[in-house]
Formats: sequence, structure tokens, C-alpha cells
Amino acid sequence: AAAAGGLSLREELTVLGRQVEDAGRVLEGIGRSISYDLDGEESYGAYLRRESAQISDAYSSSDRSLSELEGKFRQGQEQGGREESRLGDSFLGLLLHARALLRETRHVSSGLRDKYDLLALTVRSHGARLSRLKNDYLRA
Repeated sequence: AAAAGGLSLREELTVLGRQVEDAGRVLEGIGRSISYDLDGEESYGAYLRRESAQISDAYSSSDRSLSELEGKFRQGQEQGGREESRLGDSFLGLLLHARALLRETRHVSSGLRDKYDLLALTVRSHGARLSRLKNDYLRA
């Protein structure tokens, strides 16, 4: 068979040895590639468990962050509502104070009008009396 192929037994063993070495290198490369793929884990199951744990941790962390953001958003809305309420209360207080001042001014004005009317009546009365006295004096 060696004579028919044109190779001697030594050459065939050399070729076969090279093929075995090449196959060994290929298997070693595959082993390294698998070890890189498994990221240092001994088995694919252990690798998947670790990846699953990392994904679970990342999900928990993002869920926690989302909950914190929702809490801060609610807190901001409540604070904005409190500020609006405080401004509304302050504005309402100013309106009530202005209304009270207007009532007091109207009351004082009403009192002054009454006093003015009374004074006008008194002046007319005194004027009438003076006019009568003057006429009485001039007739006498």
C-alpha cells in the first residue's frame, strides 16, 4: 500500500504524526475557546448559573433604581403640591386681609357719611336759625 501511494512507511508515519499534532493543536484551541466561552467556569451549567445570578443582580439593581426614581418623583410632586398649597394659602390670606380692610374702610366711610349728613343738617339748621335771628334783628 505504501508503494502504491508513493510514500514510504517512515513518510506516512511522519505525515500521520503531523496530523496528530495538528489535531492536538486544534483540540487545544477548542479547549481554550471553550474555557474562554465559559469564562473560567468548570462546566457550562456553572457558567449559566453565574450568568443567571449576574442577570438577576442587574435586574434587582435596576428595579431598585426605578423604585428610587419613582419615590423621588412622587416626593417632588408632593413638594410641588405643598408649595402650591402654601402659595394658595398665602394668597388666600392676603385676599381675606384685603377684604377685611375694605369692610373696615366701607364701615368708616359709612360712618363719615353719616357724620357729614349730620353736620350738613346741623349747618342748615344753624343757618336757618341765624337767618331767623337776622330777620328778627332787622325787624326790631
